[in-house]
Amino acid sequence: MNQRLPARLLPAALLCGLLAIASGPLALPVLNFVFKPLTTLLIIGWAWQRNGGTTRHWVLAGLGLSLVGDVALLWPEAGFLPGLVAFLFAHAAYLVAFTRHEYFAIRKLPFATYAAVAATVMWFLWPALPAALRGPVLAYVAALACMAAQAGAVWQARQGTAGAALAARAALGGALFMTSDATLAVNKFLAPVPAAGLCILATYWMAQVAIAASLPSDGPAPTGRRA
Repeated sequence: MNQRLPARLLPAALLCGLLAIASGPLALPVLNFVFKPLTTLLIIGWAWQRNGGTTRHWVLAGLGLSLVGDVALLWPEAGFLPGLVAFLFAHAAYLVAFTRHEYFAIRKLPFATYAAVAATVMWFLWPALPAALRGPVLAYVAALACMAAQAGAVWQARQGTAGAALAARAALGGALFMTSDATLAVNKFLAPVPAAGLCILATYWMAQVAIAASLPSDGPAPTGRRA
């Protein structure tokens, strides 16, 4: 493989992401259909050349399921529930990745924090949600909050160790994912958000890159406290 190719994948993803975001202001939906999945595919290609053992396998699974969700959500109405389910499983895969070297809920504060955030989001969303979507959305928010909290817990547990920097990227990814999806939910069910496409997609792809970047670029994944 061309050794320069991995270094070119993220700039290519950035360009494709900008074209996907521009599809709304330009009223050219074809840009979204082509470049939204392609952006995530390029991030997968970038993550593929990183290391991390079984953690890498689960991160790649999460990215692949996210790609399925991206394609489903190209049809915002008919594809919303399938996309929601695909992303729910993506977060489950990321959660498994973040428990390969640390116990689940190894630190409690991130879980308390994200539980409060998730409860607040659901408090505002609940009256606006169609009855048929309440259960799936509740399950999705719980999965997202657990994933983000575990990433934060791993980062907290690894403070002062060689793996702290990589764990910080995963924690950032979880926080950005929560931001992206909360913005999407508000925009879809409560009220229009200014520059919604930019806010939702930019934070979404930054989250995916941050999670992929939590994999080591060389050598094995950091060894944590998992027995």
